[in-house]
Amino acid sequence: MKLDKSTGLLQDVRYVPSPNFDERPPMEQINMIVVHGISLPPGEFGGHWIEDLFVNRLDADAHPYFSDIAALQVSSHFLISREGEITQYVPVHMRAWHAGESCFNGRNACNDFSVGIELEGEDTIPYDARQYERLLELIEVLMQAYPTITAESIVGHADIAPGRKTDPGLAFDWPYLRKKLAIRLASSGDVDNT
Repeated sequence: MKLDKSTGLLQDVRYVPSPNFDERPPMEQINMIVVHGISLPPGEFGGHWIEDLFVNRLDADAHPYFSDIAALQVSSHFLISREGEITQYVPVHMRAWHAGESCFNGRNACNDFSVGIELEGEDTIPYDARQYERLLELIEVLMQAYPTITAESIVGHADIAPGRKTDPGLAFDWPYLRKKLAIRLASSGDVDNT
């Protein structure tokens, strides 16, 4: 997996452009990754509903839950399906609209300086091993491209919007992710970035 920094796109992954993005503030450095969990309808996996939401074509009449969210303009840089397939929606150097009202270490507006990664999942349902593997690969690529991202700045949506968001939820295995990431970084020589 390789990121082309000039285009902000990952090579060899599916790219479905979302209209829901804009420029990052001038001179803003990417220094955080926000891990999210999403399923549409809630608790159901598969299908095209998440993608439809990110590209503004979600049919409000297709499910009762959709009527409240179909008009939202949201996006994420990446989505990792239950099977571990990565889809990109927004170039990394652009600002995706994933975090909403948020704060990290005293800094508001986390969309300005973060990369959003959605995992197809639900707060109380364990994530798939293939998702963790692809997430680790993606994090490693992003950390190599943006050395200001550290292990401590990889957080969940709930961490930057407490009380408002709960994802990726209690089912997400943070200790496993952090242990595997530390091993990867140590073996690649990036031990100073942990």
